[in-house]
Amino acid sequence: MSIPASLEPWRSNHVGHWLRLALERFDARVLELMARHTAAPLGLANLAARGQVGAAHIHITRHLEIQGSRLTDLATRAGMTKQAMTTLVNQCEAWGMVERTDDTSDARAKHIRFTATGMAWLQAYQDAVAQAQDELQQAVGPEVATVIHLGLEAYCGH
Repeated sequence: MSIPASLEPWRSNHVGHWLRLALERFDARVLELMARHTAAPLGLANLAARGQVGAAHIHITRHLEIQGSRLTDLATRAGMTKQAMTTLVNQCEAWGMVERTDDTSDARAKHIRFTATGMAWLQAYQDAVAQAQDELQQAVGPEVATVIHLGLEAYCGH
């Protein structure tokens, strides 16, 4: 079955398409900034500079609670499967960003939390996000940036 040519343009000209491209651009810029951030742990900054730390790893940075989280909760917040999150946590643990500890409320579960290196990474992430947001505002203007921010907050129900 072929799709009529008149229906084709909508597939790459809708808000979901632009949101995905914007997120990819934003995450790429944040990682670029983190690779050069003077306060980012050197090993992690080098991994980011070589493209070893990617947007998937940012899920841990975005979604891991400061006090720590169970793996299943972290995966749920990131919208990932437990198996995919386990792979990311294993990598981040090998890099010294996170550690697993016993969960005091459930002997079967592990608690994942940032290490000191991970907390430094998180600070670099905060700074990089702020700079990327400033760059967005410079690119589209403060009024449009505010409308984007407020509109997305409303759309997401926050």
